[in-house]
Amino acid sequence: MLAFVTGSFFLAHLVVSYFVFDHLGAELKQDIKERAAIISGRSISFIETDNYSEYQEVLKRLSNLPRFNYVHIYRFENQELSFFASYNKQGFPAIPEKTASIEKYQAPIITDSIIEYINPIKVDNKLIGYAYLQLDTNSYHELQTTTWFTLSIGYILVLIIGALITNSMYSSVITPINRLLTAIRNVSQKKDFSVRVNGMENQEFELLANDLNVMLNRIERHIEKQANAEQQILKLNHELEDKVSQRTDALKDSNQELLSTLEKLHQFQGQLVESEKMASLGDMVAGVAHEVNTPIGLGVTASSLLSDRLNEVHTAFNDKTLKSSQLRRFLTESEENLAIVTRNLHRAADLISSFKQVAVNQSNEADSAFIVKQLIDEVILSLGPQLKQKSVNFQIECSENLAVISKHGPINQILINLIVNSIIHGFADNDGGTVTINVMYLSGQLHINYQDDGNGVEPSIKTKIFDPFITTRRGEGGSGLGLHLVYNLVTQALGGHIQFDIEPTQGVQFEIAFPAQLSEVPKIN
Repeated sequence: MLAFVTGSFFLAHLVVSYFVFDHLGAELKQDIKERAAIISGRSISFIETDNYSEYQEVLKRLSNLPRFNYVHIYRFENQELSFFASYNKQGFPAIPEKTASIEKYQAPIITDSIIEYINPIKVDNKLIGYAYLQLDTNSYHELQTTTWFTLSIGYILVLIIGALITNSMYSSVITPINRLLTAIRNVSQKKDFSVRVNGMENQEFELLANDLNVMLNRIERHIEKQANAEQQILKLNHELEDKVSQRTDALKDSNQELLSTLEKLHQFQGQLVESEKMASLGDMVAGVAHEVNTPIGLGVTASSLLSDRLNEVHTAFNDKTLKSSQLRRFLTESEENLAIVTRNLHRAADLISSFKQVAVNQSNEADSAFIVKQLIDEVILSLGPQLKQKSVNFQIECSENLAVISKHGPINQILINLIVNSIIHGFADNDGGTVTINVMYLSGQLHINYQDDGNGVEPSIKTKIFDPFITTRRGEGGSGLGLHLVYNLVTQALGGHIQFDIEPTQGVQFEIAFPAQLSEVPKIN
């Protein structure tokens, strides 16, 4: 007991001493920082005016402060650090310049009986020099010694008092506790719950002994009741075994019926999944048919008109009634019909090409190194004709030297589709707007945040914006495949993910992230 108390007090003595000395050291470091800040502020005007002689006189006044050993002032000009002024305590030899130790003394360092610190001198956040201070810490060490002596005296006094208290407690506390422990140990080892504890001199321990006797008495009665209950339980167990056997047979029959039902349910579930797939495929085929049917139908109509006019001219030619005006009208109408046929065939070809882009797997493109900012600039430049229709302002937030290794083609196509989507849908009702593209590299992934301040997206299609053939301009040439293609390019070709913010304050916002490797800036040959 005494050893435990002694050890506890000694540990407390060490902990208190540590925190006291740590606090004293922190105050010493804070003190030199404050002094360095004052000297740095006083040095600014002298450094800016290059007034060495007057400032040297100012530094000599530090002789009134005995803690100052050395003060060096360095001037930082034209990216070079040079000596400006200094103070040496009387009787102290000059020390080498600290220009090579700027980084070392950015935080105060205590060694032996001195503390050293270098503070930057700045004007409007512009570095103009450094102030080096060396202070004497003898007073700090004297305070440490005094504190240690005081704590040690306190520790010895507490130890003496604790020993006296422990000795007095032994007879009044330890002895009764040992009697209680002996009785409890006998009960635990011999299982004899008839043991009782009596004759305690201390009133508190007498109450504890009485409570222990009551507990032992209750345990003894409880053991008797438990023995009787065990006999009843054995009887009930036999009855329960019979009931369990009967219920087990019934449960086996129910399980067999359940397995049969589950098998039928799995079959029905498979049929439902296939039905959903077929319904989805039907919607896609219907969308394809609707988009391709319109230009082909217009082409067929134009070719039919051209055929009818050709028959009329052929008949007039055979009857020798063909007039020059009739031939001229035929040629004009033929050019118009051929233009309609050509235009709609190109439209159909573009749609089929878009369908192929949606279905094709573009992950086979080889990775290559490129500068992301240059790629974005090239995309914007290539969209010059479309951008002339609207006054679009681009805000590109991307490092000029951010170079990665990834698939150049899919990223190019993603940006083109997003920008064209903003031109056609986002800025449809106004003369233009702003497109912001923010790019950063984080944790092995390239993150692209694309947003515009246009019209936004109708609530009815926000949750299915990446589905194929989802468009608000189906009758105006929109195919609904642009963002679906973007989704496939991000998830399949680049192996990343794309997220659409369904509640933007204005316009649209897409968050794109995909794996990429950092690369050195490619050299231009």
